[in-house]
Amino acid sequence: MKIHRTLIAAVATLMTLSSCMKWDYADDPEDFDTAGPGLFIANEGNFQYGNATLSYYDPSTNQVQNEVFFRANGYRLGDVAHSMTVYDSKCWIVVNNSHVIFAIDPDTFKETGRIEDLTSPRYIHFVNDTKAYVTQLWDNRIFIINPRRYEITGHITVPDMPMQTASTEQMVQYGKYLFCNCWSYQNRIIKIDTETDLVVDELTIGIQPRALAIDRYGKLWAITDGGYEGSPYGHEAPSLYRIDAETFTVEKQFRFRLDDTPSDMKINDAKDMLYWINGDVWQMDVTSERLPVRPLIASRDTRYYGLTVNPINGEIYVADAIDYQQQGMIYRYSPDGNLLDEFYVGITPGAFAWK
Repeated sequence: MKIHRTLIAAVATLMTLSSCMKWDYADDPEDFDTAGPGLFIANEGNFQYGNATLSYYDPSTNQVQNEVFFRANGYRLGDVAHSMTVYDSKCWIVVNNSHVIFAIDPDTFKETGRIEDLTSPRYIHFVNDTKAYVTQLWDNRIFIINPRRYEITGHITVPDMPMQTASTEQMVQYGKYLFCNCWSYQNRIIKIDTETDLVVDELTIGIQPRALAIDRYGKLWAITDGGYEGSPYGHEAPSLYRIDAETFTVEKQFRFRLDDTPSDMKINDAKDMLYWINGDVWQMDVTSERLPVRPLIASRDTRYYGLTVNPINGEIYVADAIDYQQQGMIYRYSPDGNLLDEFYVGITPGAFAWK
């Protein structure tokens, strides 16, 4: 759920009034068998409409299937499918405003379990087979999960974070340490010892870090959005930071223009190339000492909202939210930016997961 910054207070109020999601069941679930590589697309839907959906795309056949969660299980996914990942032969779907994470079989799309009673889940990261962390919006705790039992087992409280502006987001791991960006009205990256489940350090960077990645050389990358004009927390030019993960210190700050809006940074499977959205889609080698001057993929009168890189062949998939009301579009590009395919999915596509 990528909420417009000026709506944060209103959304927080609505969340306190919202009740638990009720799942409506259908009579005839379908049977699927999609063994082999493929791409899941989480479509957020519209906040408080409960119209999030899941799509599945087979790159070998160029075939897309929409609404596969509902079709396979007979009930709706819920309200705002924010992120997902594939781990331990399951696809884990984080449904933000329904306060739930679903685990499904990646071949049949049928539910195998769920984690409930979360505050406002954003991302899940697996430390090992029996421990995962779940970040939250409007909660200064990171939830500790046992994914085998689908249970909440504890919390990590982030220090000096007021509940009304609390926000923990993406997570990447380096050795036993996990790094997490604090986004909404925040300017920190926190460092967690995964053996003790304690915050052991923090690093102050620019306003509102949006995304994290770690490269093959042990460098942590963070991209900030700089806040917005009139924000009580401040407004500045966004930046891309290169941070040494070993020493947890900033090595390089790449500054954007004040009116830029970088977001949704990803790294390829080789961990040597960064990609992000800033109107267009941009690409940068992790050894570069300056920002690129030309985009890899130019905007097509689009609202690019999310991206992913195929870990097998380096192809780039970009989600276009269009107007956030109708079905969104996914564009598939070659590694050098040539359009290969395009297909419709659900409303507001934003997150991807490969199996």
